[in-house]
Amino acid sequence: MANSPATAPALVVEGLNQYYRESHILRDLTLTARAGACTCLMGRNGVGKTTLMKAIMGLVPVRSGSIRYGDDELVGVRTEKRMPAGIGYVPQGRQIFPLLTVEENLSTGLSGKGATIPDDVYATFPVLHDMRRRRGGDLSGGQQQQLAIGRALVFSPGMLILDEPTEGIQPNIVREIGNIIRMLVEQRGMTVLLVEQKLPFARRVADGFCIMVRGANVAEGEIGELNDELVYRHLTV
Repeated sequence: MANSPATAPALVVEGLNQYYRESHILRDLTLTARAGACTCLMGRNGVGKTTLMKAIMGLVPVRSGSIRYGDDELVGVRTEKRMPAGIGYVPQGRQIFPLLTVEENLSTGLSGKGATIPDDVYATFPVLHDMRRRRGGDLSGGQQQQLAIGRALVFSPGMLILDEPTEGIQPNIVREIGNIIRMLVEQRGMTVLLVEQKLPFARRVADGFCIMVRGANVAEGEIGELNDELVYRHLTV
């Protein structure tokens, strides 16, 4: 099931319905993350963005619908089988292991005896190499976010899912993360699905957008089509 970054397929979600008990969270949701591009998922708080990310990764059950990555149907596939399918996931809040070293955190993304951290992870994030013996909990918020992304990249996924990677991060690291996303897309052909609240960051980094309202996709297109009317109607608080 593995896919190389150069041939990363699109993710296609169709008619997805998800419930928490009797609360209907995702409502016949349809979404396409174009291959080799960055798609930004946007929407006000509480519309179901993180739930969708968890559904894609198999962390919450879905009632009905389809989630396809390339030729693979993911609904019904266990979470631990979705990473080998070629999907890297960086959850909201980073969720690194604070008592493990940077190197040990990165190694948790590896499988197989004798597997080593790829050189390109340290080349992408030189600070992680410099701090590889330090505990994850001793890093700054921005460094922890870089560690979380690096951990998702150690097995060379074809697709990367990032849930609000700029949340609580200092501006210089936000810009660096944006540059890395564009590098992954443009140089490695990676498919990126990004959840992001910061409109300037989304416009700089994304190729396309999707706006969610109450668990449904209400607007999507090229990032240049994200006009003031859509922003005012669906994104302003």
